[in-house]
Parts: sequence; C-alpha cells; structure tokens
Amino acid sequence: MPPPTQATQSTGPALELLVHGVGGTTPQEMLVDPRTVRVTGDATAAIYRRSGDIDAEQHPERYRDRPIPEAYCWSNLTSGNGSRALWLLLLPFMVINLAHWMRPAATGRPRTVRLYGALVRLVALSLTVLLTAAACEVALDLTAWQCAGVAACSDQRSWLGFLSAAQGGWWSQPGRRLALAALVPTALVGLLWYLSNRTWSAYESQRPLTGTVPDDDSAGTAPAEPLRPALGRPGFWFGRRLVARLRAAHTAAGFLTVTASVAGAAARHDRAAGSSVPAVYGRVIEALLVLGMLVVLWVVCRRGRSERRLDNRLDRAVITYLPGAALTLLVLASVHAAWSRPGWASAGTLPGDITFRVVTLAQGASVVALAAVAWRLYRRSPEPRTVMRGLGGPSVAMLACALGGVMTGGVAQRVADWLDGPGSPGMGRSAVIDGPPVLLSWQASVIPVLLVLLLLPGVALGVRTYLAARRLEPLVDAEYEERRPDPARTKQIARTRATAALTDSAPGIVGLVSGATLLLGAGAVGGAWASGQVPGLAMDGSSPFVESVAEAAQSTGSWMIGFGFLVFVACGRRAYRDASARRTIGILWDVGTFWPRAAHPFAPPCYAERAVPDLASRMSGWTARTRGRLVISGHSQGSVLAASAVWQLPAGTRRRVALLTYGSPIERLYGRWFPAYFGPVQLHGLHRSVHCWRNLWRATDPIGGEIRLGEESGPEVDRGPLKDPLVYGRTPEHPLPEPVLGHSDYQADPVFAQERAALLERLTPLLPQQADEPRQELREVPGGPPGTAG
Repeated sequence: MPPPTQATQSTGPALELLVHGVGGTTPQEMLVDPRTVRVTGDATAAIYRRSGDIDAEQHPERYRDRPIPEAYCWSNLTSGNGSRALWLLLLPFMVINLAHWMRPAATGRPRTVRLYGALVRLVALSLTVLLTAAACEVALDLTAWQCAGVAACSDQRSWLGFLSAAQGGWWSQPGRRLALAALVPTALVGLLWYLSNRTWSAYESQRPLTGTVPDDDSAGTAPAEPLRPALGRPGFWFGRRLVARLRAAHTAAGFLTVTASVAGAAARHDRAAGSSVPAVYGRVIEALLVLGMLVVLWVVCRRGRSERRLDNRLDRAVITYLPGAALTLLVLASVHAAWSRPGWASAGTLPGDITFRVVTLAQGASVVALAAVAWRLYRRSPEPRTVMRGLGGPSVAMLACALGGVMTGGVAQRVADWLDGPGSPGMGRSAVIDGPPVLLSWQASVIPVLLVLLLLPGVALGVRTYLAARRLEPLVDAEYEERRPDPARTKQIARTRATAALTDSAPGIVGLVSGATLLLGAGAVGGAWASGQVPGLAMDGSSPFVESVAEAAQSTGSWMIGFGFLVFVACGRRAYRDASARRTIGILWDVGTFWPRAAHPFAPPCYAERAVPDLASRMSGWTARTRGRLVISGHSQGSVLAASAVWQLPAGTRRRVALLTYGSPIERLYGRWFPAYFGPVQLHGLHRSVHCWRNLWRATDPIGGEIRLGEESGPEVDRGPLKDPLVYGRTPEHPLPEPVLGHSDYQADPVFAQERAALLERLTPLLPQQADEPRQELREVPGGPPGTAG
C-alpha cells in the first residue's frame, strides 16, 4: 500500500475493533474463542474481549505482532428479542421512512430540499390515517354497524348479542355501538404511541459522549478541508425533537380519524328531519375536527430535522396538548353519538367510507409531486450512479403506500368474509352484510394484474442471468488456470457470480412495480368512483369473458390480499418461537432501520442512534487513553456503522484510525440509493479525512461491492475481486472442496490479514510530524440548508 500522507504521533498499542454485519454474530464467533468477557455496554449492545486480553494495554510486549481484538455486538438492537419480530407489521412505516433519506444530492436548493422532506412526511401521515381507518372499518363499520345491525349476522355470533339491534338493549342503538367499538382503534393508536415512546427511550436517546462530537469548523481554519457530510454532524444521530413532535402529530391524527368515524354517522342523522338531538352539536364537533386536522398538518410540515448541533429542546406545547386535545374531542364525539336517538337504525355501510378514496387520492398526488421535486433536485446535480435518475425516493414511497393498502385492505377483506359466512362480500349473492368499501375490492382486484405484469421482467432476468453465467464459464477456467477443469464446479462458480449481479437490477424492478402500482391504483379509484360497485358487479352486462375475468380478479385478489396479511402475522409468530427464523427476519431490520425516524415516528426504531455513538465513544476514549493505533473493521452492515462512526470522530482521533471494510454495501447500496449521504462527494471526503481505508470485495457477493473512488482521491481503497472459492478443486493442502463463500467469512481469506497488517503499518509513524503542518478539519458539505435536513 502507498506510504501514509500524514504520520501519527504514537507507537502505542494497536486495537482491532470488529463490527459484525446483518443477521448478527455472537462475540465468541467474532473473536474465535469461547471465553469472552464484556468490557463495556449492556445486554442490548456491548463490546467484548477474549478473557486473556482483558489487561492487554498493561502488557504491550504480547501484542507486538498483532492487534488487540475487540468485538462490538449490536444484534440485540434488531433481532435479539422474539417480540421484536412483530415490528414486521410496521413495514409500511419503515419503508416510507427510507424514502425520506433517498433524496438526490443537490446544492443550493434549501427550499426544494425542505419541500421534499415535507412531502414525505405528509405521505407518512396518510399511512397512519390509513391504518386507523382500516381499524375503524373493521371495528365500527363491519362489526358494530353492519353485523350488529343485521339479525342474520349477529344471531350467529353470541359475543355480539348485547349489541344486536334485534334484542333492543341499551347498546342496540347505532351511535352507542359505534362509541363502544371506537375503543378498538383508539387502543391501537395508543399502543403505537406507547411503543414509539418506549423504543425511543431504549434506542434513540443515547447522547454522544462529551469530546467525541466533531469539531465545530465554522471558522474554516484550513485552506483545503475535507468535506463533512450530514452523517458527521453532531445532531444527526440524536433526533429527539423531531421524533417527539411527529409522534404527537401522528397520535392526534389517529384519534381524529376515529373521531371522524364516530361523529360522521351521528351528525348526518341529526341533520335529517326528525332527529331528537340538535344538529348544531354535530356541526361544532365537525368544525373542531377540521381545525384539529389543520393543526396536525401544520405540525408535520412546519419543522424537519436539526443536525448542526445536539438539539435537546422539545416542543412541549405540541407534545403535551395536541394528543390530549384530540383524545378529548374523541370522547366528546363518543358522548354525542351515544345520545339516545329512538328509531335510528343502521343500514348498508357506515356513512363516510369516502375516507379511503380521499386517502388514496392524496397519496397518489403526493407521490407524483414528490417525483417532480426529486427530479428537479437530480437535474441540479446529476450523478450517474444514482438509481432511477433520482426517482428512487418517490418509487419507494409508492411501495410504502401499496404495502399499507395491502395490509389494511387484507384485514378488512378477511374480517368481512368471516362475518359474511358463505357469501362473497359486496357481490349481493346470499350476502348477509354489504362488506367493506368498494374501493378495497377494486384495489384487491388489481393485484393479480400486477403479478401478471411482473412475469415478463422476471423471465427476462432469469434468461439474462443464465446467459451471463454461460459467458462467465471460460473466464472462471482462465482465472484458476486448471488444465482439466470440472464443468460442474465451473458452472457453480459462474452461476454464483451471475446471481450476485442481480442486485444491480433491483432499481429497475422497483421502478416497474412502483409505476405499475400508481397506474393500476389510479384505475381502481376511477372504477370504484364511477361504478360504485365491486368489479364483479360493475362488469355485469358486458361480454361473458370480461365478466368472468372481473369476477376471477376480484375473488383471487381478495384471497391474495388476505393471504398476504396472514403471511406477515405467521412470520411474526414463527419468529417468536424459532430462533433461526427470528434471526432471518431480523436481517430486514438491520438494513431498513439504519436510518433515524425522520418521516414516521411509529416506524421500527433506529439502532444506529445507539450503535454509532457507542462506536465513536469507544474509539475516542481508547485512543485518548492509550495514544495507540486503531483499525475499525466492519463487515456488511457493520461497515456502514463503522464509516458513520468515523465521520463522527474529532479530527485528532481520525488521524489514529484506519478503516477496513469487507462485503460492504456502502457504495453498491447506500451510495446509489442514498446519494445525499453516501454519494461520491461524501465518500471522497471520508477517504481524505480518515488516515487510511481499505475495502475488500468479491464478485460472488450479492451485497458487498467496490467503493469506486478512483485514483484522484488518493491511495487506492478497493482490493478485489478476491478469489472465491480460494481453491478450485482438491489439492494436497485442501483435500476437501472449498465452499463458495459469497458474502461471508472474509477473514478466511489470507488477504484479510495482509491488508489489516498493512493498515497498522501505515498508522505507525515513519517521520516526525512538522510543527507547522496545517491542521486537517472537517467542514459542512454544501447543498443542504443550515441546521435542517428537510
């Protein structure tokens, strides 16, 4: 490796801080020793050493030829507890939160950046309203309004007897049934608030250790300073203020959605002739409801993230009074609905089911506006490696809306089918109840169409992968220089490499699915609004073929949308009982919950807000105490944590730290999908700010890849592709076949030890540092508005 550009000041001990990747690894596996001791941390995340290395700093003579190994284990932040697998049900919230961080990199567009963030937060708010509306649909409409109001349905279910209109009890009036059923969605919103508040306290309330926060370089003392990206700002991993503000707004929005469902039916009845309750009461509640929603929209759009400093302030008026006021209005609406109204009977569906249409239209319009804003940002600073020319964020936002629709619609469809017995909800053939809103049946009907549309690109990808593997076979034989190659072995290696390359096709698939979802969703809204009937009935009178296709699409889609939700529940239940399944599902959160909750407060918590300060504090504390050298060694997602922690270090600490990454998705995944935070400018700045950096990668790795900085950034970072497998066939040294490792076991390659030793050698001082050598600091990356991230 090239000689260092700046030597360190100490020949103290050397430390290798290991950070594992997705799925989690035990400290015994990381340190290759069954006897490990926790050095610092707790049961959730901690640093471990071998029992024989506890006093390593007092005996440096033992470690002249090797570094002191330490392991940082953070797997319990994401997959350690079986109950956390139930966070899978919050998947739409997690996906929309990812869309916030996918904005294109742009300079000089602070207002456009803020608009992008505000639009994503509005889409996130619509998902909360959609979830609450689905709970209201199940509890208030299908159960309390429809089934309890029809003797043929309520008589078959003893637990609905006291609500049955046929029995004439106190609860038999529709308003009182709605007020009682409102407890279900209200409890759901309260549970989401509790989980968000509890997980924030456990995960995201960790303040950085004093002295580890990057230097304030506003003075600009150096003429040519490396760039400090957003991930290096002091407040990036401490989003307490925004999460608390959004949590209050989303909780209030949930309560107001329940209020609208309860108060709407009663207010409409009171405005009709002959009602015993003055209509003015309903009008006042509806006016307060509109005012509350306007306040919620103002709170969501008003403020983004503050990152330039640690923001410990809280908007206490919003946090304290907004959810409480919304809950008070819900109680008033319930009292108003429970007022005696003799002669009031429930018929058909619950008035006000237009909510689903309004939410769906608002989501589509917001995604289209978000795409326009993202395209404008991309045109300002185009970067070829950015996925879909900057439209990755809007595409992912569309997928979040689709997931929310599938999950909420699936629940409503299954409950309606269960309550309706042998009948098909909405079809009117031996149906006891009318079923869920028509729009949900139209949305379910487009799912089979979407799957058919995906068959063609799926087949194309399969054929392309097969052809790529065939083209790679002679290259594999030439690389291993086998005189008598084994065709089966060659095909295995070539097929693994071709399959690993499929990761780079993900943007095209996401774009196709998002575009098709947007168009089919618009068609579903138009069909439901124009016909007012489910697809099977709307096509009556057309050709027999069209009628049969419509009925088949409706029934198949209804089954599939319900089956999809049941799969989510089954996965969560299996993960609770099966440790291996729990670890597999945890991988989803390792990738999806790296980013702070900047768009949706009910998303699964961000583990990096705990892990990054942990790593930065350990590196700063150890180097300050020992004046030694440190290599932070990160695999897969651990390499992203390692790079983020290095960005957070003061300049003096960074000069004692080397970065070793392997199987790293920093550029292949994060650089392409999150260009404003891991783009070329940010990675070049990281390379110049850290003392030295080396990245190992394999062609068989479907996750990790090159960093692609180029020679203009200084000493080369990438080394690869490494041989995988290390040996082609059987040899005297390797009598058994070597496995194709792909994304795992990079330490098994001798190159790993060579590169680690080279990094430590570069950290060793070769020449005394000049006293007048300019100090290297960090400054902000241009392009974002000061103190905010949209």
